This record gives sequence, structure tokens and C-alpha cells, in this order.
Amino acid sequence: MDMARIYTHSALTCSTNLGFHFRSSHRHLRRLIFPRTLTLPHAKTQSSWTRRRVVSMDSSGTDSAKELHVGLDSATEEEYATQSKLLQEFMSIPTIDKAWILSSDSGSQAIVAMSQANLLANKRRKFMLSAHISKDETTSNQSVNFHWAPFPVEMTGASAFVPSPSGLKLLVIRNPENESPTKFEIWSSSQLDKEFHIPQKVHGSVYLDGWFEGISWNSDETRVAYVAEEPSPPKPTFDHLGYYKKETSSDKDIGSWKGQGDWEDEWGEAYAGKKQPALFVIDVDSGEVEHIKGVPRSISVGQVVWSPNSKGSAHYLVFAGWLGDKRKLGLKHCYNRPCAIYAFCLYLCSRDDANEAFPIHNLTKSISSGFCPRFSKDGKYLLFLSAKAAVDSGAHCSTESLHKISWPSDGKLPESTNIVDVIEVVNCPDDGCFPGLYVTGLLSDPWLSDGHTLILSSYWRSCRVILSLNLISGELSRVSPNDSDFSWSVLALDGDNVVAVSSSPVSVTEIKYGKKVLDPSGKPSWHWSSIQKPIFKCSEKVTSGLSSLQFKILNVPVSNVSECLTEGAKIPFEAIYVSSSKTKENGKCDPLVVVLHGGPHTVAPCSFSKQLAYLCSIGYSLLIVNYRGSLGFGEDALQSVPGKIGSQDVNDVLSAVDHAVEMGLADRSRITVLGGSHGGFLTTHLIGQAPDKFVAAAARNPVCNIASMVGITDIPDWCFFEAYGDQTHYTEAPSPEDMSLFHQISPISYISKVKTPTLFLLGTADLRVPISNGFQYVRALKEKGVEVKALVFPNDNHSLDRPQTDYESFLNIAVWFNKYCKL
Repeated sequence: MDMARIYTHSALTCSTNLGFHFRSSHRHLRRLIFPRTLTLPHAKTQSSWTRRRVVSMDSSGTDSAKELHVGLDSATEEEYATQSKLLQEFMSIPTIDKAWILSSDSGSQAIVAMSQANLLANKRRKFMLSAHISKDETTSNQSVNFHWAPFPVEMTGASAFVPSPSGLKLLVIRNPENESPTKFEIWSSSQLDKEFHIPQKVHGSVYLDGWFEGISWNSDETRVAYVAEEPSPPKPTFDHLGYYKKETSSDKDIGSWKGQGDWEDEWGEAYAGKKQPALFVIDVDSGEVEHIKGVPRSISVGQVVWSPNSKGSAHYLVFAGWLGDKRKLGLKHCYNRPCAIYAFCLYLCSRDDANEAFPIHNLTKSISSGFCPRFSKDGKYLLFLSAKAAVDSGAHCSTESLHKISWPSDGKLPESTNIVDVIEVVNCPDDGCFPGLYVTGLLSDPWLSDGHTLILSSYWRSCRVILSLNLISGELSRVSPNDSDFSWSVLALDGDNVVAVSSSPVSVTEIKYGKKVLDPSGKPSWHWSSIQKPIFKCSEKVTSGLSSLQFKILNVPVSNVSECLTEGAKIPFEAIYVSSSKTKENGKCDPLVVVLHGGPHTVAPCSFSKQLAYLCSIGYSLLIVNYRGSLGFGEDALQSVPGKIGSQDVNDVLSAVDHAVEMGLADRSRITVLGGSHGGFLTTHLIGQAPDKFVAAAARNPVCNIASMVGITDIPDWCFFEAYGDQTHYTEAPSPEDMSLFHQISPISYISKVKTPTLFLLGTADLRVPISNGFQYVRALKEKGVEVKALVFPNDNHSLDRPQTDYESFLNIAVWFNKYCKL
């Protein structure tokens, strides 16, 4: 089940207080956590926390919601009050979203875009922080200092900000929340220069999701290309008698009403209302918007970039495109959708033949996947990523590859292009060697000053690392420290140097500056220094909670080696163990939370998570399992789980738990399990297949019954691929045999054995695992007499990541686990 990697946001420490505090009165707390007003899953709700649906059953199966709403005991109320105060401290830690390095005569300037949870508004507050970078080249270590502005600047209502290549202009986009226009603002160093309002009849919201997103300045900074929602076709209009009104009718609209019009397919989870991403260009001087209409509607465009200036007359927009003419299957986290790199000739510089029709060029006809196009600095090559391993196999995410195409200097594209493999798919990596490419995206300008060295971030087993690729020699090397178990990610480049973030499960995100140095033989190495951040400080509670924590990465042997079909599937997988370094007074281990990521083809990296760090700080150890099928371990291991979900992945988790117990890291009597999406699939499988293993469980939008999910999910192909192990069985009309297999491999088939108290967190707007899937399992547990509690979030989708939802989820998870671990 594809899902955003759970609880792995990069975060930066900050002393900023949200100004949000819980009242200590029991009455207010009871109303917040257990509201009297119950809401049906599809009821129209406000953003206030006072409208949540909570279902709670005791061990006899009796609905005890009324008792909980009316009469919480004082100890439980006190625990909610205490936990809420600590959790708020963790949730207030900001996140670094993007960064840019702008060069000028006075040196380099860093701009860091950040966000912070605004709990009361249930949104994320966006702001920017700038710093002047000074370098002391006279000292032996060539020190670097960031001179930060005293305060960040909040970007109220801003959806995106994109500096121009020179750094002299800043584009700010403000997407509408209703029928109002989209706003484009052009800022100079001291003022707002231009503001344009683009009405809905021109286009809808600009795509800023990181997948379709593509906002690109041209080289002379006069035009910006971007992707936005194409205007919807007009809906039929009827007068007060119900008579159809012709489009040319001059009658006034008094008493008329709009019909629904034809239904249009959408791009699934997280893309509600997103049907037709299209290409637009705006002139930043006049505000004139051009809809690029030469692209067929069957192609959904994204990730647009301008071609380099050429000696000829042709100027191209290059972009990724996905075909959605038959059905738009869910795209979020789904890299197995066929896509290609296209070039569209925008105009002739000479304008002599401006009316001549130019065809759209498919540059990657010979490969099933191409996305994230980037031109080399000299304009000689077009690089792109490919998820061909995912498209060809059916896995929703897989090992990627990197390719290049020669770009003609005269701008005349040939009939066919020669695609050169730069980094190929790695099936079975040697011990300690490069496991393959797991990038999913590149910087807008990923090149060092030599023009042929590419810097990118990728998963390497359970860590995220920074890599350097020499496009000429093909040499691939690690830029982040080889001996680091932290996760590293590149933010921006400063000439030949790298600005990055680094974190671990027990260390909040820090900004790092990597300086490229050459040894006597001319071989490059990297000297890393931490950037001083005097205004980025955690609260004392957070610092105290993290100070005693430690972590290590465990190698977990594969228990069923004889059943493995490939060598790569026999390689030990990993689990990240996080615990307190304090000596236990009674010699017992802290209770353990087994954390399971979704996918199954994603990964839980060794990075900071506010939510998981909070659980550690209140007395839990963590075992974060990257079972086989996870990214970062080679293609063989990843492809070993399709066709075996509900068995191999479940056994891997049990092996990891047993391994931790045998090492003396966990107490068998106090183990809980937490997972979302496919991690929720594993959570509900584990409490059925190993009913005596876990004292409590929590599942976030879990897959509980594939048979009931297949007809209503946005990714029905996932059900077939993970069940059968290939994509040949996929059909929109499952057979009885298909449905039987789906039920057999689902957690619902083990419902009779479950006795573990389980908390469910469900989003009504989830299109990936519709809420009915979780409700069926909840009701089955109630029928069986198992203690169960469900929280329903009426306006949340699959990720459950809106600030209030995220906050309330982990507050309840903590209290739920505390109850059964007697913490």
C-alpha cells in the first residue's frame, strides 16, 4: 500500500512558541479528547477539534463511548493533560522544506523555506529565513559561517516561492481556496514589482505537489513556465422551469441552476479535484498567460523545464507526461505509471514562421518511464530519472535508473533519440556497496561548478545519503560521511560546496555545510561542518527528552533463506533500534513499539521524527523495521515480497522482534505495534497471526480486507500485483478466484484469533484505503468482544498529516499504549 513515508519529516530545532496551550480544566480536556458531539463519517464538519467521532468498546464488546464522554476518571484526564503538553513541544519543531543559494558580488546568500504546525488553524505556517555566507579561506580548516537574519519572515497565504536564476527576482504564487483567482507576485530585492490575478476561466490552482509540480524561469527571466489545472468544461444550465439553456442564450441567470455535467476521472489520492494538469507560460512583465494547447489532453504534464538557448531558432519546453486516456489510476507515491519525457517547440525566435505547427516530440519512446528532466550546465545533455523497473514489474515503487540524451546544439530534434544508461538498476548489491538508486527527485540545479558533477540524495539501506556522479567518467561516490548512520539530504549547492540537512532518530535536523577539498593526488573529499543556529533551539523539555536517547541499526537475518528465489532476497534486512541510555532500576527493558512503514515499497530512514521521538521521550523503545520489500536494499530484495504479502513481510517483522528480544533489547511482555497503510496491514496481520505477541496495537488507515478494497481504491492494480506477484492478472472486474485470494491474504481472515486491544485512526477522505475497510475490521472486533477504539477525522486523506490530526493521533496512541504497558 503506497503511503508517504511515515513520520520521517526533516525538522529544524526552534524556540518559537505556537502560543497554543491546553487548559488544565478537566471539562475542557474531556471536550477536546472525547467530544460529546459524534459525527457521521461523511457529515459536513468544521475545522474545530470539537467534532471528532470516537468509538470505544470495552472487553465485553459493550459500547462504552457514553461513559468515556461523560465520566473520565481523574487519573486519565491528568495523563491526557500531561502528555498533551509534552507532545505540543515536539510538534512545534519546524521543518525545513527547501533552500536556495543565491550568488552576488557580495558573496553567497542562503534562503531557507520552512514550515511549522499551526494547530489552531489546522494548517502549516510558512516562513523564510535568510543568511549571508562568509568563508574564511585563510584558516587551515577554511571555516564557513552563516550570518542569519535576526527573525524569519512569514509568507502568509503563499503556496510557493521560486527565486529566478540570477536571484534578482522572486516569484510568489498564492493558490485560491475557492473560486477566487490565482495570484502571481514578482518581487525584487526591496519591493513588490508586479502582481497578476489569473481568473479560474484561464486555469485553476497551480500544481505544487512535488510530482506534477514544475515552475521554471527562462534564461533571460522574462517568462515562467508552470503546470496548473486546466479549466473545467462548462456545465449545462437550466432555467427555473428546468428547460436547458443554450450556451449562446442571452437570458439573465436569475432563477437558473447549473447541472453536474460529465464525470471526469481524477488522479486519485491527494489529488481530489485534480483532473487535467496542463502547461502554461506567463510573461512576467505584462502578466499575459499563454495556455500551451499543442499538448494532447490525453497527456497530463508535469515537471516542466526550459531548454537551453540554442544557435538555431527553436526553443522548447521539456516536461514529463503521463497518459490518462483510459483511466487515471492513483499517482501519489506510484512510480509504476508509464510516463515519458516530451519536448514541445514553444515558438520560433525569428517569428518568420510563427504560425507553423510544430509537433510534440516524445524523447523516450524506447523506455517505459522518464521523469525529472534536467539539462547539463553546458546544454549538451538532457538527463532524466526512470522508474522503468517499477513500470515493467508493477511494483508501485522500485529501484530507479538515470539516463541521458544528447541535446542538439542547433535545437533540431531528430526523429529518434539515443538513450544512454548512466546509472542502471542494481539487483543484488555486494556487502557495503551501492545498493541502487532511490532518488525520486533532483534539485532544480544539481550541478557543481565544473558542469559535469551531479549531486543527489538517495536511500542506502536504512539511511539517506548524498551522492556525487561524474557524468564524464561515470564515477559514483558518497559525499556524506561514509561512517555516518545519520540520514543526509542535499538542500542546495554553493558553487563546489553542498548545503545539506542531517538528522537521526535521536537528533533533530541540523544544517551542514560540505566543502569540497582535493588531496595531493587530486581526488576530492568532503569536509563537513555544522552551521551555527543560535535562534533554532528546542525547548528544555524536548532537549531533556532527547538527551538520554541512543540508536543503532540492527542486521536481521532472513529466517527462510531456503525459500528465497534470488540471492538478493537472502541478504539480511535492517531494523532501527531506538532506546534510552539510562540504566533501568529494575533491570527490565522499556516497553517496545514496533514501527512499520507503508508501501510495502517505501522505507523508514534513520532520520528524525517528531512523533516517534515523543514516544521515546515518554519511556518507549522503538524497533523500526525495514522488512524485505523496502527501498534501499537492491531490486531482488524489493521484488521478493510481491505474491507473498501477509506471509513473508509478517515473518520478517516477527524475526526482527525475536532478534531484538534475543539481544536483550525488549521485554516480551510489553511489546506494542504501530503502522499505517501497508504498515497497518502488517499491524492487523500480526495481532491475528501472533495474538499473544503484542499487548496493544495502533493502525492508521490500515489495509484490512483487500477483497472489499479492490473495487473502491484509487490503486486496484496494487491489490493484484501484491497478491499475485505480477501485473498480468489486473482487471477492473475481479473474478471469484481473485476475491478468494484477496480475502485469504488479508488480515480479516485472521480476525477470529485477535485479542489485542487496538486503536484505529481513520480518515474519511482517504481514497487509497477507503474508510469502510477500517470500519469493517473495527466492527468485526467489536462483534468478537475485543477492546477497540476508533478516531475518525472527517476531512483527512490517507496520510493523516494535517496538524490537528497528526497531533491528536499521537496523543491518543501514547495514552493507549501507556494503558496496556502500564507505563
